[in-house]
Parts: sequence; C-alpha cells; structure tokens
Amino acid sequence: MAFFIFQLRIYKTGLLQIYTVWQLFINHTVICYDNLLLLQLNIKKENGERKMDVAIIKYNAGNIYSVNYALKRLGVSPVITADPEVLSKADKVIFPGVGEAQTTMAHLQEHKLDAVIKDLKQPVLGICLGMQLMCRHSEEGDAECLGIFDTEVKRFIPHRHEDKVPHMGWNTITQVKDGLFTAQLENKFVYFVHSYYVPVNEYTAATTNYILPFSASLHKDNFYATQFHPEKSGSVGEVILRNFLKL
Repeated sequence: MAFFIFQLRIYKTGLLQIYTVWQLFINHTVICYDNLLLLQLNIKKENGERKMDVAIIKYNAGNIYSVNYALKRLGVSPVITADPEVLSKADKVIFPGVGEAQTTMAHLQEHKLDAVIKDLKQPVLGICLGMQLMCRHSEEGDAECLGIFDTEVKRFIPHRHEDKVPHMGWNTITQVKDGLFTAQLENKFVYFVHSYYVPVNEYTAATTNYILPFSASLHKDNFYATQFHPEKSGSVGEVILRNFLKL
C-alpha cells in the first residue's frame, strides 16, 4: 500500500511537472505571439501614420528656440535648419523672428533663403518679424522684403502720451478668419512685442487695435502669419499652433 502511494505521488509529481512545463510553453508562446502582433501594429502605425516633419528656419533672428520649446510641449520635435532641401521636404515650416528687417533680409539673401521661402508649397507660418518679412516692404531700414503679401510694414506713430512704442504686452484679436483661428478665439488675448505693424488689408486674417487697427494675422494661399507670438501666448497660443499643425 505504501509503495502504491509512493508511486502515485511520483505520478502526480510527474504530471505536475509536465503541466508546469506545458503552461510555461503556452505562456511563452502567447507572449511571443502578443509581441509579434504588437510589432506588426507598430509597423502598420509607422507606415500608416507617418511622423510629421516640422522645420524651423534657422537664420540670424532671435526667438527660434522659444518656438522650438513650444512645439515640443505639443509633442512635436522640429528640426532647426537652413538647409533648402530639408525645408522644401518638411510637412510644415515655421519662419519665426525677433530682430531688424533690413539686416535680416540681407542675411536671407546672402544665404539664398529668400528664394527658398517664397518657393515653399507646404503650410508656412511666419511669426512677428517673420510675418513682416513676408510683406513687400518695411519702413524698418527701408527694407525690400519677400513680397509674399503685397503690403507695407509701417512704424507705429504715437498720437497720445499713453501710446507707447514698442507695443508690448497682451492684447485681443478680433475679426478672426478660418485657418489658424476658430470662432472661439475671437477677443482672446495674445502676446505682442513690436514697433512696426502691417495695416489692415485684403490678406488680414485677424485684427488688433493699438494706436490704430492693424493686422494681427495674415493669410494667403499656403502662407500664414501672426504679428503676435503664439509661443508666448499661453493656452490660446497653443490652440493656434495646433491649428497650424492640422493644416
């Protein structure tokens, strides 16, 4: 009887070991299969949802890295470049800037970036000086600019003691149009720093009033521009940048 019980225990132990090995095999197979499916899904995702390429034009102007950080907060990793081929192949291009018009235009022309920017076919966003350089002419340094928008850039002339130049701080945008803006952005505050302005014209996509009404944003074909700094305009600026990335 004792011998039979001993054999039964050995038999049960053997079955348990076989069962354990079998379970390990099944679990390992399931894990491998799940990993294979995950790998296939990732491959399909990469093939079906290609990562967006966003390029920031690198030139002798400030504020480039503020725009870079703002985009990274939105989950986008842009490349900062002056390479014409990289710029032409990007899905979106951003033309930021804080500086002086005449000096900056001379730099763009020296490096042949003026022709590159005008020939871009994808959505392009000019910010602050970038917007002004997209115009035909600027009173700042009597600069001949890119001419994408057939309009002038003029200097603010104070009319009252309280009219300070530069226009610096928060102000509202009104009469917003489709593209970068939605109706919910009407009368929202954004951040400005500028001494020159673009008068309201046929390309105006949003308006702000400081000393006089002026263009807070411009739009023509694939070219979009803001006089204000969306990268410094908090949650409203994030919405505007997201809208640009969705174009």
